[in-house]
Order: sequence, then structure tokens, then C-alpha cells
Amino acid sequence: MPDAPPGTPVGMLSEETILERILARLGSADVLVGPGDDAAVVGLADSRVVVTTDTLIHGPDFRLAWSSGVDLGAKAAAVNLADVAAMGARPVALFVALAMPPDTAIGFVEDLAAGLRSACDELAPGCRVAGGDLASSDTLTVAVTAIGELEPGQRPVLRSGARPGDIVAVCGDLGVAAAGLDLLFDRFRDPRGEAVAVDSSQLTAAEQHAVARQLRPHPPISAGPAAARAGATAMMDVSDGLVRDARRLARASGVTVDLERARLGRDSVRALRGGEDHALLATFPPDVALPTGFRRIGSIVPSGAAPLTVDGDVELAPGGWDPYRDWDGASG
Repeated sequence: MPDAPPGTPVGMLSEETILERILARLGSADVLVGPGDDAAVVGLADSRVVVTTDTLIHGPDFRLAWSSGVDLGAKAAAVNLADVAAMGARPVALFVALAMPPDTAIGFVEDLAAGLRSACDELAPGCRVAGGDLASSDTLTVAVTAIGELEPGQRPVLRSGARPGDIVAVCGDLGVAAAGLDLLFDRFRDPRGEAVAVDSSQLTAAEQHAVARQLRPHPPISAGPAAARAGATAMMDVSDGLVRDARRLARASGVTVDLERARLGRDSVRALRGGEDHALLATFPPDVALPTGFRRIGSIVPSGAAPLTVDGDVELAPGGWDPYRDWDGASG
């Protein structure tokens, strides 16, 4: 049924038909061998390959009442592109495994594919979906693997390279996606805690922007390779909140990260604890000019009583997102 209307459940279609309709939305991939064979073949400028993977599961990671297919596809791409960028690499290809209930509408799947493509076009031009897999499941799940390449001779930027005296800087939003998530949980759930459709008329322009950034992150992908070229000593994607991720960088480097609250903006609480903006957190030697888009938010000091301090005081609150601790078990 290649001409089946968008509302047709995927359970009524063949795998070949579903794949044909997905590929029509993805466009061709700039790889040596793309979708249609047993595996893809990707040509890279360097023999070292940067690889990451991330999984989005209906319930703990997204709610269908809040996210369109385009939003979900774009978010699935963005969270993986950000991890590649955080290594100082350029994303070149995505591989997407999609497991879905039989009653999933084929139109939703096509929209998801369109979201994957639009995120690549917007955030990482030249990167495309080069392969993947389809499966049936009771729970809608999108698993993406991203491939990136380093410039010839360039070292990957790890979490473990920060040294005392380095500047701590960030590129991208802090706390905006968290504000959006708070709005969704506060205003768009039923009495049982299940998600309900977002009514944008109930939101101000600023609130709409925050919700949009939660549902469809916009990480600064090109800033990752730029930071590497500028001499970043350590870098990571802020996916689980600045507090949680800065501690990870500090522990990996054997130092203490000291953040300056005044540099975090008016909503410093959300900036510290909110996640899912997928900003890039990096450290640079003190004599390095920060690349475009990066702003100083602190410094690296010798390892002390805690891996993270704010204005010299130990930051005790955990902050950030932990799916094992924070998911309420609802979906919608």
C-alpha cells in the first residue's frame, strides 16, 4: 500500500513500504554506500571515528501528547549530534533504529523522518541518515547512532583534560529547556499525571520558546570543532544539567570546577540544574581567546573538598535529570 493515507497504522503495511516512505523523507546520504544494503560505507578524512548512541523511549524521554513526529525526529538527531560535537568532531552520518507499536500512523513515521532530516540540515549540514532498522514493539523507541570525523591530526577533546587555571566556558542555552519542561508538567497534564496536548494560546511568546527548546533542542554543533581548533582542553555536552555534567568533567580531570553564579544569567537556579539544552561545556587555557559563541562561566581550580563549587562554596544539590530517579512512570 505505497499510497496509503498518513493515518494508516504501520501494522497494516509491509516493512518495505514503511522503509520506502521513510527514505523518501530523508533524502540521499552523502556516503559511499547508503540505505538499501546490509551496511553503509562511510568515507572519512581520518582513520579515527567518533561514535555515539542515544535512545529515546516513550514515557521517560518524550510524551506523544507533547511531541509531533517532526519534533521527535529532530530531537533524536540533535542529542546525538551534540555528543559528536562535544568530542570536537564533525557529524557525518546517523543510523536510526525505530521500534514502534503496530497502531503507529505511517504519517507520524514520515514526519519523524522529516524531523531527522531537518535537524541535520539545520545543525550539521552534510550529515544525513545513512541506515538503520525497523522493528515492532509495544513502546515507541528511537535509537540513534551518530558517526563523526576529526580533522586530520586533530585530537579528540575529552572530559579529562581540564587543568587548574583553565577558563570554564559554555556555548548554547542553559536552563531554557528546563523552563519548558516545567511548563509542560505544570500546565499540560491531566489529574492522573498523563500528558495532554499543548495549547499554545495559554503560553506567552517566551514560554512558547522554552517549550519549543525542550521538545526540539538546538545545540551549537559547529562550535564543537571550533572549540577543538581553539585549543579546548576538555569538553562535554550538557544533557543532564550543568551541575551534574560539570561534576563529571571535574571528576574525569581530577580538578574542581568553580562556577560564577553572576555569569549564569537571571535564572541561575535553572541554569545550574536544568538539562536537555545540549549546550557545550568546555575548558580553555587562560591565554586563549574564546571561540565565537562561548562565554566564560567559571574557572578550574585544584581539586578540593568537592568536584563542583559555585562562587567558592560547595554545591550540594544533585541537579539535572536522572531517568531512574526522576521519571514519574506516566506517558501520554
